[in-house]
Amino acid sequence: MAIRDLVRRKTGSTAPARKSDWFEDRITSLQREMNRLFDGFFRSWELAPFDQFERFALGDFAPRVNVSETEKEVIVSAELPGMDEKDINLELDENTLTIRGEKRSEHEEKGRHWHRVESSYGTFQRTIPLPAGIDTEKAKAQMKKGVLTVTLPKRPEEVAKRRTIEIKAE
Repeated sequence: MAIRDLVRRKTGSTAPARKSDWFEDRITSLQREMNRLFDGFFRSWELAPFDQFERFALGDFAPRVNVSETEKEVIVSAELPGMDEKDINLELDENTLTIRGEKRSEHEEKGRHWHRVESSYGTFQRTIPLPAGIDTEKAKAQMKKGVLTVTLPKRPEEVAKRRTIEIKAE
């Protein structure tokens, strides 16, 4: 036993009793800090198992939707690549349009000494709020090259109610 182990230290001292304890504390602190840095860095990355699969392989598929409005209609377009009309369900009420669907994908590769099959399934739902005055009876939907376009005409009486207000500067 070394003499410094027998020497009494001041109360409240945070210094370790031995040099090896001091070194271990520093290494543990460094390891903790490195773990924190790496966890923060990789947390923002979406690491997919294979690059060729789309985002829905991880279960978070949500189609991109664009909504535009003219004086006479509202047009909603949704990007649904690789999907068929039969996999999509549209529901319309007076103030919302709901697009639901299920996307399925199966990928198979064979090699001389290996065989890989990967399947992914994902359901999605997007609900789009609509302005008042949509004529639900005259709504139309069309699917072309993976883009769903829903045209929602406005009622003629709603179009007539709208007017432009002039802004005057002082």
